[in-house]
Order: sequence, then C-alpha cells, then structure tokens
Amino acid sequence: MSHLFQPLQIGPLRLANRIVIAPMCQYSAHEGTPGDWHLVHLGQLALSGAGLLILEATAVEAQGRISANDLGLYSDANEAGLAQVLGTLRRHSPMPVAIQLGHAGRKASSRAPWDGGTQVRTSEPGGWTGVSASALPHAPGEEAPVALDAAGLRRVREAFALAARRAARLGLDGIEVHAAHGYLLHQFLSPLSNQRSDAYGGSLVNRMRFPLEVFDAVREAFPAGKPVWVRVSATDWVPGGWDVESTIALGQELKARGCAAIHVSSGGVSPQQAIALGPLYQVPFAQQVKAEVGLPTIAVGLITEPAQAEAIVAEGRADAVALARTVLYDPHWPWHAAAKLGAQVVAPRQYWRSQPREFKDLFAGAGFGAR
Repeated sequence: MSHLFQPLQIGPLRLANRIVIAPMCQYSAHEGTPGDWHLVHLGQLALSGAGLLILEATAVEAQGRISANDLGLYSDANEAGLAQVLGTLRRHSPMPVAIQLGHAGRKASSRAPWDGGTQVRTSEPGGWTGVSASALPHAPGEEAPVALDAAGLRRVREAFALAARRAARLGLDGIEVHAAHGYLLHQFLSPLSNQRSDAYGGSLVNRMRFPLEVFDAVREAFPAGKPVWVRVSATDWVPGGWDVESTIALGQELKARGCAAIHVSSGGVSPQQAIALGPLYQVPFAQQVKAEVGLPTIAVGLITEPAQAEAIVAEGRADAVALARTVLYDPHWPWHAAAKLGAQVVAPRQYWRSQPREFKDLFAGAGFGAR
C-alpha cells in the first residue's frame, strides 16, 4: 500500500491522500475579485486527484495585496466572486478546498512576476504605501513601509477575522494563515524586519505576539469544526535571522492554541538570503518541526517525483507533501503518482475512459461501456 495515498486527518478534516496543492498566486484578480482565469485554473486543479487544494494567498485588506491584481477576501464583491468559482468546483469535484489568508506588509504594491516583480512606488500609477512591523524597506532603494501603530494592529487583526468569517460563509474547508515568505506576519517574526521597541518587538516572545494574536482571531472567527493551520518560513537563510529553533517555538505556541497543522517552507524576508537549492531542500526543516512540535506537518520544496513524495511520507519525515510549480506543469501529477505507486485516485467520470490499459484499477469506481 502506498503511504502517499493513505488518508490523513488535519484536525477534523479528512484528506483522501497526502498530496496537497500549495497556494500559488495568479496575479489575475480585479480589485481582489476572481474571474474567468480562476475558474479555469482552479477547475483543472480540482480535477487532479490531490487530497487538498489551497487557494492562493488571499489578501485580508486591499492594502495587503502583493500586487494590484491579487485575490482578496475583504469585500462583498470578492466574496460573491469566490462563491461562483467554488460553486462550480463543488459541482464537479469532491476535493476539499481551503484558503490561505495573508497580508503582504512591506512587500505590497509589487508588479506581477511577468512584469519584473519590482515595487510600484507611490509616485507611480497604481502604487500604494505598505505597512510592516518597522519602517524598514524590503530591499535597498525601495520605499519604506509605515510601521503599524496600535490602531493599525487592531485593524489588521480584525481584517483577518472578517476574512475568516467570509471564508466560513463560503463553506471553505480550512484556513491556512500565511506567516511565511517575507509577508507581514513573517515580518513581525524575523529580527531582520522587526526592530520595534514595544511589546511586539525585541524578544522572541514579543516578535511572536502579533502573529499569534492573528491566529487566535482567525481561529475564533472560523467554525470550531473546521481546521486552521499556519504556513511558516523555517529559516530566513540569513545569519541572525529567523531560524528553525524559533520556528519550533512558534509551532509549540500554535499547537497550544488549537492549530491543526504546520506547513513548512522557508525564506522570503530578505534579498540577502542564500538558499541552498536542491531536490527536497526544505524537507529537513519539516522533519525537524514535525519531530519537535508534533503537529501534522506538510513539506514543500522541489518535490517533483512520486518516489520522493512516497519516501518523505513513508519515512515519517512529514505527514503530507505540497506541490506548486510541479502541479502547474503537470496538473495530473497525482494520477501519474498513483499509477507508479500502485494506488487509486479519484478522477472525474468524464475522464474514466482515459485510464491506461496497464492500470485497470487506477481510477476509483471507474466503469464504462458503449454500444
């Protein structure tokens, strides 16, 4: 039996297998509202046979968008647009769908990657001022953000809670709080970006305070019978920055607050990062966090082959694997993995006739005939 295709519980949510489709920004919304592209994009991913689909980083307020075309969940129009997309997905796929709620902080007001990904300055059309833990720019030469004061902290916390309530009304199956990749909550965690002198800066306990308050607000606002978990960057890849030991401490605090899982990534807070890229390069972080924290742990990072994913789960290095670029390149990766590992996967009945002759039991419940 394939370990990768065994069920997994994330709190009260049961996944049919341990393949997770990671959040992937599409930079294709209008004022935060999804359109045709999201229907096409998410539709194919919902038919992939993965155990869970997590919607891309979704801004909890307009100022918190990475780009002007980021997905949002801060208005009635955003909510209505997502309701239409989710309604279509649910009519054709049983796959659970979660959402990643986030805030870009000082990395807001950026161009889309295909336009260079650089900061859009406030003097340029469509640009706006970001906020952060401290008034420190992300990179030299960029405009500095505004450090959040007490009123700003309250506003952002409430924005996360309001977005969580909208997610509940949409019937989403879970929420991932985005505290990774150099965005706002990560900016509070890392000493590279947080140089505050109040209760939200300085010591590790103080730097964790605001992200934990945001988690508590989201957890309280979302139904108790559905899971909330967190995505973290395990290290900044910069000496003196956020590290694995700090991640473990954060994970233990989150576990005590009812966090259902932890999704372990890395980097993003500083252009000085020196990442040691290679196959499975982030998996050791997930393995260490899993061992020390004890929450269901999702590993990500250049996991491209079914045998790699199977080994990660079989050896107990993580409880699930998340795919991003890999599944964009091959939206049927879970089908192909199931074929190679001798497992079954759920596929839409309209595609049952595509089941290869050599894999007669690949699609669960498949059967067809013709005159």
